[in-house]
Amino acid sequence: MPRWLLWSFIALLSWGVWAILSKLIGDALSAAHSQALSTIGLVPVMIALGFSRRLSTTGHRVRGTLCAFAAGVLGSAGNIAYYHALNRGGKAATVVPLTALYPLVTIVLAVILLKEKLNRIQIVGVLVSLTAIYLFNVSSAEGLLSSGLAYALVPIAFWGVAGLLQKACTNHISGELSTLWFLSAFIPVAVLILWREPLPPQIPPKVWLLVSVLGLFLALGNFALLAACASAGKASIVIPLTALYPAVSVPIAILFLGEKITTREMAGIALALLSVAALSYERPVAPGPSTLQQP
Repeated sequence: MPRWLLWSFIALLSWGVWAILSKLIGDALSAAHSQALSTIGLVPVMIALGFSRRLSTTGHRVRGTLCAFAAGVLGSAGNIAYYHALNRGGKAATVVPLTALYPLVTIVLAVILLKEKLNRIQIVGVLVSLTAIYLFNVSSAEGLLSSGLAYALVPIAFWGVAGLLQKACTNHISGELSTLWFLSAFIPVAVLILWREPLPPQIPPKVWLLVSVLGLFLALGNFALLAACASAGKASIVIPLTALYPAVSVPIAILFLGEKITTREMAGIALALLSVAALSYERPVAPGPSTLQQP
């Protein structure tokens, strides 16, 4: 198994657990507060990365650092825009799940700007994965035509560009250093959120624990994603592949939370498995003169 594929699976599993933890927190905290307080869970990962011996560079250190930090800022800004759309309620709230289609932006940009190429089977895998993501996240077809679509386009754009930058930074610095700078961008965003929206007077210890672990799995997922990119994983493949985390969170919710699976989610899981097989397919390289055995 290629290293980039292994890291992609680790990111997918981490975000699958992250999605369940978000569900367990529920209404105990506002979405913005969950984003801000989850920064606590990033700290252990950042400390571990700070002591890593792999904080190396393979190209332009400043460029790689700026790309990683900008990806973190855009990711956080996308979250804030997402929360703003949620708070509007009404039709906008039905459109927000469409933000899960952000990999489409990354794919287009990666093909145009990074000159990534996909084989035919991988192209089919990308299309199937986007369909699966849609089935997991859109509860009704009417949301697609809602006037609130404009509010969903902002996080789609931010997250999509962030995905491209996450790949770009690993062209210059290691996955470990990329993750360290990416996660560091979440700290000023958390401070800004808490400045604008003070915490409630009492937060139960259980919620503090859940939100901390939430941040931990978020950090682990991003580290694995950046490690996949640093291991020669294409952004146009890694991003849609890791965005299929509902294929992990849905079965967990069924087994441990007693939730029932819908026909739409069953179709999403089936398509997700199909897309994983297609996205991970790489054509065998024909042996050239240098690889042929000498007589």
